[in-house]
Amino acid sequence: MAIGPVQLIVLGFDRPRFRGEVIAELERLRANDAVRVIDALAVHKDEEGALEVEHLSNLTTEEAIELGSKVGALIGLGIEGEEGMAAGALAGAEAAADGVHLFPEGPDAWDVIADIPAGTAAALLLIEHHWAVPLRDAIMRANGFRISDAFVSPFDLVAIGLHTAEEARRLDALETSGTTTGR
Repeated sequence: MAIGPVQLIVLGFDRPRFRGEVIAELERLRANDAVRVIDALAVHKDEEGALEVEHLSNLTTEEAIELGSKVGALIGLGIEGEEGMAAGALAGAEAAADGVHLFPEGPDAWDVIADIPAGTAAALLLIEHHWAVPLRDAIMRANGFRISDAFVSPFDLVAIGLHTAEEARRLDALETSGTTTGR
């Protein structure tokens, strides 16, 4: 099976108020064949930094069997307590054994778990971007390749006239603080 471009997104939740909206939106995107959630973990980090991990997914049974638990292997985190964490770390180490580096090492390394603040919850979503497959394939046929990628901050969009400073502050607050305005 060909896999489209894949992205790991880590979403933080301060005092989460889950009403099914996030899952409904992911299901809508899946129904439109825009994205597929390959794997998802819910992580709660208590005030002392101890973790509770739960596996989440909107995969079909067949897809879940085919893909397995990929987020844990990718970042060295598993479910089922310390035994599961050891299994996740082992799976990540095995994937890297052949010289494949899952994430950069050294000062540029991304420590996903360390980024989750104590006393909060996080959803780790491994998302396949189906919409991008035809574009990626066309780029490859033209002998093109990805050099880098990143999300652009709302503040950077002010400089090119796509947002006002006020809009950028509001969007940044929504994207990074876990609070909403007017609620």
